[in-house]
Amino acid sequence: MRWLMASCIQKMAGGAFPWGTFAVNAIGSFLLGFLFVWLIERSTAGELLRLALTVGFLGAFTTFSTFSLESIRLLQEGALALAFGNVIGQVLVCLTLTWFGIQLARAI
Repeated sequence: MRWLMASCIQKMAGGAFPWGTFAVNAIGSFLLGFLFVWLIERSTAGELLRLALTVGFLGAFTTFSTFSLESIRLLQEGALALAFGNVIGQVLVCLTLTWFGIQLARAI
């Protein structure tokens, strides 16, 4: 699922910047923040379901290793601005979206 989504996004966006991985990690970060709080504070879901959704599904959906490889590849190709934009952008966007997911789960 991750590969398919990332590939489709990358194909639509084009270019050397890894938009597919960026988008998948951003979506996964938001969902993890939301589900972590919602499943613990708002639902009666058991621990097994919580772990399956957060660690299992979202852990497999997002990808730190691909993010790392794509960043190194950009550096090796001399695309320093893209590499640093990817690293800084993903960290800031993913942290922000995780926070928004947490806030949304607490608000509903």
